[in-house]
Amino acid sequence: MSGNIARVEKRFKSPGPHPNGLQAAPDGLWYIDQVDNKIYRLDYESGEPLFEAQTDTEHSSGITLGGGYLWVASTFERKIAKLDSQTGATVAKYDSPGAGVTAGREDEDNPRITDDHGLEWFDGKLYIASPPSQMIHVVEVDSWNEVHRFRAPGSRVHGLAWGDGGRLWSADTSAGTVCLLDTADGRVYDAIRVEAPDEVHGLTMHNGTLWYCHAETRDIGCLIRE
Repeated sequence: MSGNIARVEKRFKSPGPHPNGLQAAPDGLWYIDQVDNKIYRLDYESGEPLFEAQTDTEHSSGITLGGGYLWVASTFERKIAKLDSQTGATVAKYDSPGAGVTAGREDEDNPRITDDHGLEWFDGKLYIASPPSQMIHVVEVDSWNEVHRFRAPGSRVHGLAWGDGGRLWSADTSAGTVCLLDTADGRVYDAIRVEAPDEVHGLTMHNGTLWYCHAETRDIGCLIRE
């Protein structure tokens, strides 16, 4: 169906070299850069940085806000970092629930163990997308216990964004899909295709529109369904 193919509306380039996670907020669009490992808060219209700060994360791939903090998936460190949103300073780091080897690298000699990508927050819990496990893990942050998990469609789950009715949009970068999932069991209720050469790495929802970033091209923009 043509209505399931997103029109990619590119708004601006990221100020950093490799944007890999997005989170919309009333005061701007947050993103984490995978190369310089800085957090940025951008103006929605111009893309100009309103704030930036260095973090001590490593090859990071996801960002969200919750409980008064920023949360970043420090992918090569195999940690989830809890950051002060005013300074970027690390408050705490926690073990990744989804660390492992991605399916596409299982046959390599000494494949690198990696971990989580997209993050979302709801009711004191982090929803954590993990390409190695191909799951979305739900962790209660106060105890850092995993309380639930469900399957993500595809082999390279990346960005997450809340949709209507408590359902969760999940991007699979390799498949070029963005699927709307039931968080109880991963049942797919909707799907959008994003055609090459565009890719969805980071994902977030702002005023009813899905925003994305493409790490390789530095594009940040919107996915428009027509």
